[in-house]
Amino acid sequence: MDLAQYSGFLVFLAIITMGFWLMIFLLTFVVPYWLYGHFKESWKYRKEDKAAAKKE
Repeated sequence: MDLAQYSGFLVFLAIITMGFWLMIFLLTFVVPYWLYGHFKESWKYRKEDKAAAKKE
């Protein structure tokens, strides 16, 4: 048996594995980082709006 016989399957496994680890990375690091930044910025703007409303 030759490696060329399995090369398509090995490429398929490599692509699936890279996709799996990319999804793990996105779900454990990128998405929580994005959500934290979004809520932090929203809170900052809400705080600024309240301060501006008090001055008026």
